[in-house]
Amino acid sequence: HLILSPCIVETFGYINLTIDMLSKDDNISKEDIYSHLTSVIQNTDILDNAIVQKLIYYASKDMRDNHVLREIRMLAGEVLVSLAAHDFNSVMYELQSNFRILELPNEFVVLALAELATSYASQSIPFMMMTLLTMQTMLRLAEEESMKGAFCVALEKFSKAIYKYVNHWRDFPYPRLDAKRLSDKIFMLFRFIMEKWAPMTSPIQTLSIVKAHGPSVSLLLHREDLCEYALGQVPWLLNQYSDKEIDFHVTQSLKQILTAAALYEVALPRDLKRSIFVNLLHQVCRVPEPPEKENEMEASSCFLILAHSNPADLMEFFDEQIRSNNEVTRRGILILLRLVIKAEEPNLRSHITSIERTVKVVMGDLSIKVRNSTLLLIQSMCEKCYIEAQEGWPLIEYVFSQFVIATRNLEKPAKPTSHEDEAGEKSVQATSLEVLRRLDPLVIGMPQVLWPRILTFVIPAEYTGTLESLFNIIRSLIMAEERKKKNASESTALVISTGVVRLPSPQQLLARLLVISMLASLGKLSGVGAIGLLKLLPEIIHPKLIKLWKARLPELLQPLEGKNASIALWEAMLLQLLKESLWEISDIAWTIQLSLDFSQQMSSYNNTSIEKKFLWKALGTTLASCQDTNFVSSQIKEFLIAPNQLGDQRQGITSILGYCAENHLDIVLKVLKTFQDREKRFMNRCKGLFCGKRSLSKTDVMVVYGAVALHAPKGQLLTRLDQDIVSQVLFLYGQCCQVLGMSVMNKDMDLQMSFTRSITEIGIAVQDAEDQGFKFSYKELLLGYMLDFIRDEPLDSLATPVRWKALIAIRYLSKLKPRLSLNDNLNILEENIRRLLPLPPLESLRNEGETDKDKEHIIFLYERSMDALGKLLRTMMWDNVRAEDCQEMFNLLRMWLVSQKEWERERAFQITAKVLTNDVEAPENFKISSLLGLLAPHSCDTLPSIRQAAASSAIALFYIQGAHLEAERLQGWQEGLQSDDVQVQLKISSKIAKVVSKLIPSGEILMFLEETLDGLETLSGPCATACGLWMVAALKEQGAALEDQLLEILGIIYYHLPILRQKEESFQFILEAISQIASFHTEAVVANLLQKPLPFDRDTKTLWRALAENPASSSKLLRALTVKLDSGLEDDLAGMDAISVACAIQEVVSIGTPVTSLYPQLFTLLLKLVSCTLGQKMPTAAWSYRRRVMQQGERQQIMDPCRLSTTTLKCVQTQAMREGLAKESDEGDNLWTLLHGPSTHHMGVCALARSMAVWHHGVTVDIMGQLFPSLTSSSENYRITGTAFFSELMKEPILWRHWNLRDVLILMDQSAWDSNATLRQMAIRGLGNTASGAPQKVRKHKQLMLESVIRGLYHLARTEVVCESLKALRKILELLTDRDVSFYFKEIVLQTRTFFEDEQDDVRLTAIALFENLASLTGRRWKIFFAEEIKKSMISFLLHWDPNPKVGAACRDVLVVSIPFLGLQDLYGVLDRLLDGQDPPRARDFYRQFCVKLAKKNQEILWILHTHSFTFFSSNWEMIRSTAVKLTDAIVLNLTNQYVELLDKEQLITRLQALRQDPCISVQRAAEATLQTLLRRCKEMNILP
Repeated sequence: HLILSPCIVETFGYINLTIDMLSKDDNISKEDIYSHLTSVIQNTDILDNAIVQKLIYYASKDMRDNHVLREIRMLAGEVLVSLAAHDFNSVMYELQSNFRILELPNEFVVLALAELATSYASQSIPFMMMTLLTMQTMLRLAEEESMKGAFCVALEKFSKAIYKYVNHWRDFPYPRLDAKRLSDKIFMLFRFIMEKWAPMTSPIQTLSIVKAHGPSVSLLLHREDLCEYALGQVPWLLNQYSDKEIDFHVTQSLKQILTAAALYEVALPRDLKRSIFVNLLHQVCRVPEPPEKENEMEASSCFLILAHSNPADLMEFFDEQIRSNNEVTRRGILILLRLVIKAEEPNLRSHITSIERTVKVVMGDLSIKVRNSTLLLIQSMCEKCYIEAQEGWPLIEYVFSQFVIATRNLEKPAKPTSHEDEAGEKSVQATSLEVLRRLDPLVIGMPQVLWPRILTFVIPAEYTGTLESLFNIIRSLIMAEERKKKNASESTALVISTGVVRLPSPQQLLARLLVISMLASLGKLSGVGAIGLLKLLPEIIHPKLIKLWKARLPELLQPLEGKNASIALWEAMLLQLLKESLWEISDIAWTIQLSLDFSQQMSSYNNTSIEKKFLWKALGTTLASCQDTNFVSSQIKEFLIAPNQLGDQRQGITSILGYCAENHLDIVLKVLKTFQDREKRFMNRCKGLFCGKRSLSKTDVMVVYGAVALHAPKGQLLTRLDQDIVSQVLFLYGQCCQVLGMSVMNKDMDLQMSFTRSITEIGIAVQDAEDQGFKFSYKELLLGYMLDFIRDEPLDSLATPVRWKALIAIRYLSKLKPRLSLNDNLNILEENIRRLLPLPPLESLRNEGETDKDKEHIIFLYERSMDALGKLLRTMMWDNVRAEDCQEMFNLLRMWLVSQKEWERERAFQITAKVLTNDVEAPENFKISSLLGLLAPHSCDTLPSIRQAAASSAIALFYIQGAHLEAERLQGWQEGLQSDDVQVQLKISSKIAKVVSKLIPSGEILMFLEETLDGLETLSGPCATACGLWMVAALKEQGAALEDQLLEILGIIYYHLPILRQKEESFQFILEAISQIASFHTEAVVANLLQKPLPFDRDTKTLWRALAENPASSSKLLRALTVKLDSGLEDDLAGMDAISVACAIQEVVSIGTPVTSLYPQLFTLLLKLVSCTLGQKMPTAAWSYRRRVMQQGERQQIMDPCRLSTTTLKCVQTQAMREGLAKESDEGDNLWTLLHGPSTHHMGVCALARSMAVWHHGVTVDIMGQLFPSLTSSSENYRITGTAFFSELMKEPILWRHWNLRDVLILMDQSAWDSNATLRQMAIRGLGNTASGAPQKVRKHKQLMLESVIRGLYHLARTEVVCESLKALRKILELLTDRDVSFYFKEIVLQTRTFFEDEQDDVRLTAIALFENLASLTGRRWKIFFAEEIKKSMISFLLHWDPNPKVGAACRDVLVVSIPFLGLQDLYGVLDRLLDGQDPPRARDFYRQFCVKLAKKNQEILWILHTHSFTFFSSNWEMIRSTAVKLTDAIVLNLTNQYVELLDKEQLITRLQALRQDPCISVQRAAEATLQTLLRRCKEMNILP
């Protein structure tokens, strides 16, 4: 069984769903279904046969349904054809069944058959005969264009299928069929269409016929008998060239016919052939726009076929057509020739001469397009070896000539040209260069064409643009010849002799190549090619140079490897090569000729070009090497007299005479002197000129003297400097400054520049002479001139280069001896700085320029001036041997580095970077830290240039000290400072700080910190932030080594604190800095901060919090404070130091510092501090002065040491609760009020003890262990604190298990006898709580504990002691038996009864509850006694169930317990109603019910109640008075007559009448009611009241 994959199953499911949708006739989107179905079928390898059959049925049905949209029918046909891949026979059967003889078929059936023949040619051929026969019977029936079009498509497809079979029948999988019969049927169909339909068809129908024409004729050409007919149909096809929409298909069909004709070797008739040539050429020459472009490509392909089959006829046709002056035709032919040549058609190679002849025809054509096409054709001919030695040179010469013509037309057009013509000439120029660039001089025959005539293009200036390719060609030829020389038989012996061709001389070649070689320094390939060519040409230049150049040229080429060489270095190397070469040749005549050739080539270069400048120097070098002094002297004189021949006469004469002076100083100075003397008379009359407009000026001669000094031999210079050079320069300058014989300041910029240049070169020359004993006598004079020039420059513009050049001159003069003093140097530097840094912003300076060129010039001057100032400062600073002098000079920039104007800061930093970077050697002991603190923060300044310069300068300071840094890493960070993102800047600055801060000398860290703190104060924005980052980084890296400087550092920080407090971000850095210091020196910082006066001001508090927030110091900080606090409380006394520590701890813990590890110790110490400061006042001297201005109330509140201590403890306890070490107190925030109050302190301690998380028994035990000494402390307050704390913990069993509380119990017992009432109270509470925590201990020490607690009952002066004793007794008695307490029972009962009427609710409540407990301990011995005591106490129990609910409840409970002792069990019913009620019953009703029952059982007790009730008539509580009266009413009502008679009626009436006047209305009403009851009883008994 076939196992189907899930994907196939899913496909089948989709197709089945689709079939269901197709089977419905409702309006479904069949277009979407069929388009998607085609894709599914084509991408599915396996389809179930049943599905295929269903799809064939529905697709065929919809395809033939005329009511279905045409688009859907076409898609259905596509589905049907795609199903052939799964079942071809079924699809063919379906189509053939609807394709019947003599019956016009459906259009789409025909199209489907045609498509089937194309897609499945191999399977369709066996059915082809039947199909063609049937189709033949149908053509006459077709009348509609769509039907005719379908038959034409079918003819096209069938012809292609049969054509494929005819030519590849061996590839088909069945025996060969009779192709003749198939072609016969095609012939019949084609002839019918051409005869019947073609003459009268529409354009659409014509297109269908044209598409079928090519395949049909191509098929018929394989039959000799039908060949003539087939070719006879080609003219009809050619005649269809008319419409651009159809032309492409005509050309396509023609291409098929030509391909078949070439395949079957069918000879085309001459007329037909020409007609084809003409028509195809016309297609190629048309405007190439779509779809013409595609047509042109097809036509070009046709020409390739024709070039293969009819090359001779084609070349003859091209030669004929190109001789016409038609530009389009010529261009088309040239393009076709290039195409054919690039295709490397072998049949065309025998027609090379014809092609060259054809090309030469158009060489005189001035059309740009023709010239371009010609050049491209020549390029292809050269590449494919289509150039012969005899005829090829004109083609090469044409390429060079076209470059020259195009260049000339662009530079100096003969007439005004359009933009199109200009672009065309540029195209010709570029094409010429491209042809030369791609020219391979080594292809067959090319060396013979090129050599040596190619050398004629080297010298002329007009060919300069081609030199790059030209040098490559020459080099390739020479190198190839060098290789061939190894095999003599192959050598072509490249020689110079060429007959009529005039080749350049060796001197000309050397002069040209040497000058062009200068371009190599600019990276130009022509320069590289020239120097490479020199390496290959020494034999041609001069035989003596072979050995020298072989050794020297490889060295010369080294600077060019990988990158461009420095222009100055490269120039010097070339001139040195020239010197050595001339020395090696040692031929005076040869050298003279070379100098003349240099002079002759002077006009070949632009005056401002690098080549011209080198040419002057090369000419001067050549003259310097010439041994013929007369020739040298004559040449110099000639140049002085007629300098215009040099181009730029000043630069030219200066360079030539300067370099010539290297070997001929005497001659040069002599000729100059002679020239001056000869022209002196004229010079006096014309101050600026010697001999007219084109002659040298005095200014020119000044410059010449400077160049002569610069190049003069060092051994001869100094002896002739003052008299023959400097004095002459000063003389000439003085002459130029004279007006009417008087010297004035000449503002001529050229004069100033020339004078400055000459002085600069003289300074350089003297410095290079390296004579330590030489003292330049003109130094101060010349410095004065330069400073005057700078002072005269305006401060609001930068239009001249005078500043720049004068700064350079000053720099070189400053190096010369005698040395200037420090003040002189400072004055010079300050003057220059003040004249340059305050200039307006660069953009403002730039806008002063009128043109773009002016603006660029201003920028150039600005950059050069700043660079010169930086170099001057660098030179003068580092030439000092004293570090202090360097610092003084650098301080001149300090005010500019922090200027509010960012352009001034930018300039200052650029100069600073210039001074500090690039291998500076600083004097010994040069301090970098202050500079670092000043510069580094500006790595986050507003401008990228400032940021880069600041970072570079900061890093350079460490290089100055010899530190080794990661250069590449730092360079990458510096580049990142270009970002405008401030966060990126700060991040990079921080990274740099971390790397370099560790290298700051530890002895200079104080200076660095002081500078950064100043920056935090004065700077703003990111710079201030950077100050903080650098400061923190330095402290982090070097903090460990700062112990000796700690006090100074903290002092500096505190000094800046008040100002920085106003800048939030800067203040945060101060805090972080102190935190960093504390992380290394916690104890020292803590000690320092604790010296701050109390209470801490805001800054001090913030510092403590900052230290706590620093993870590196927080744990150490809290531990250090804890140790400090412990030492401050050693004697159980608290001083100001301890209070300071407590305040610090509060700030540290308040920000959430964990206290887990120190909690027991902290808690104990702070509780001790609270205890020791209880009731104390802080001495006035402890307060800072500024606190004295506070209001009195606030001062009193703050100056409570105990309150401060309590606040700290509260803070620690709050943090402990967060950490799960303690729990919320049952007193809430009232706890802390209780704790710091002297009278409530013990209650606060108890509440605090109750908040201990006893489940953390380890923590609590630690606290207990540390607090245990408090029980025996000499401080009474501390003993109270400890006793109160332990009194609460005594009730925790877990603590008894984990700690020995027996010692505490003993101390508690002792304290219960103490004279201090509070201490006794807490001790008794502890004894009572022991009953909860350790019952066994109570039983064991019952006597000891009972005596101590009972004694408390006698402390009547302190109710709280009595109350505590009652509570303790109640707890203890619950654990004991009647036998245990028998001895103390009577005493306890009697003492307890005394408190039933106590004013304190708590005392009454506890006493009543204790009395209830005593009922269970009477035993036999005390039962009667206790019953009597109950009788005495019952009045209290009856009256005190109100107003305090708790007391009332206790009274009800004790009544229930007491009734059995009196035998009054019948009262339970009344008491039960009292206890079960939701609300208390009315007193009168209760008392009456109670007394009714009691009167029946025991009139005696009722009487006792009456006798005791009088006492409560005078109670202070209204409710007691009211209930007492109501109880009396019930008693009087229920007394027997006997007892009524015993009543003291007079006294009772008096009291009741008095109560009728009671302030309380309820008492009045009760008294009235009772009085009435009494009177009624007396009346009933006939007793007078």
